[in-house]
Amino acid sequence: MLKYVMGLVLPVSACAAGGGPAAEEAAGRFFAAVAAGQGAAACALLTDAAAKSLPEPCATSILDAGLRGGPAEEVAVWGSEAQVRLPQDTVFLHRGPEGWRVRGAGCRPQGERPYDCEVSG
Repeated sequence: MLKYVMGLVLPVSACAAGGGPAAEEAAGRFFAAVAAGQGAAACALLTDAAAKSLPEPCATSILDAGLRGGPAEEVAVWGSEAQVRLPQDTVFLHRGPEGWRVRGAGCRPQGERPYDCEVSG
């Protein structure tokens, strides 16, 4: 199992600015691709750094990471960064020229320390 530490910790109580529905939709597309076994499609929804954090080939590694989606419980957006909390996962996203891309998935809180993520970048 791969382990990476997500360097960005976003406070849960922060107010969400616009972009919440789009970030939630991007997270949903990512998990739908993983659930359907479409590793290449899931990797296309990662930031370049997140994709490079996985062993080659990304399409196989992302499916082996044990990621599980579900309905979003909370979405918070801070400028070009977002956090989507799911029942069994927390996902971090970055909004760039291509739209929202996943920069951290399989993330678990570690108390006061940064999130521990299966995929991060």
